[in-house]
Amino acid sequence: MSPEILQVGRLSPGGEAKIHAAFNVSLLADQHNQETFLKTDGHRFHGLITIAPLGASQALMSRLPNLKVIACRGIGLEKIDFNYTRTHGIAVSWTPDVLTDCVADIGMGLIIDTARGISASDRHVRAGLWPKGVFPLATKVSGKKLGILGLGKIGQAIGRRAAGFGMEIRYHNRNRLIGCPYAYEPSAESLAAWCDFLMVAVSGGAHTRHLVNRQVLTALGPKGFVFNVARGSVIDEAALIEALQSKTIAGAGLDVYENEPHVPKALQGLDNVVIAPHIGSGTHETRAAMEGLVLENLQSFFSTGKLVTPASKD
Repeated sequence: MSPEILQVGRLSPGGEAKIHAAFNVSLLADQHNQETFLKTDGHRFHGLITIAPLGASQALMSRLPNLKVIACRGIGLEKIDFNYTRTHGIAVSWTPDVLTDCVADIGMGLIIDTARGISASDRHVRAGLWPKGVFPLATKVSGKKLGILGLGKIGQAIGRRAAGFGMEIRYHNRNRLIGCPYAYEPSAESLAAWCDFLMVAVSGGAHTRHLVNRQVLTALGPKGFVFNVARGSVIDEAALIEALQSKTIAGAGLDVYENEPHVPKALQGLDNVVIAPHIGSGTHETRAAMEGLVLENLQSFFSTGKLVTPASKD
């Protein structure tokens, strides 16, 4: 018989159809009483499908005593309890690389939209304000100084795109990259002080929580913009709201938030911020590739005991 899989979080209809055709999958969201279901049926499941924003907590995994593998759609691993998976011999897969281009595209889109005021000007026109006066001047994008906080694969892809706009680029990582063509800044604060646009592309987790704090935003300055395509936890959201309201910084473009899917009302009321609903990987092509990897990992694990894209966390 096909291994039984528990699915937490929904996938695209096409991705779900292919995975459900290959395995016996139960959707946790479909259960009338999830706690009772996990208590009575949790032992049935040898695999778990999840998505990065939900992850896999110790509380969930402890109700799945026969769990052998987790297949996560996404690259955010901070909500998977790796102490528990290591202790209990549970393999974990993720979907790296296939979403790099789309997330980098959103990063550049946020830069252009926020600096040039595209969304704000759209609201201006729709509100019937154009006949009453011209839209305020915005900020040029080409030739600006871009600071990339986290020069991993996504950060590098953003750098390649930014180079096409004639931007000068510097970066900050925990460690300097050998052979990197960009200048290195020793801290997030010094990077913010140097750049016009600060792009956040680091991984989430405790080690980067509120890495972009009040001091970093102050260093960015009243003409500077911050953009986040990483995790909402990386930016101190209260400090960001304060900086936007007081014009300590010029603006922000955000695709992620501290308490998704809940976005603070204060952010929603500001015109110098673009707020997107975590759509970095949200294209038909990329989601198909990500969910294809979820399926490949499950098939490989249950047939060979090995994962195609194994994940680990330091």
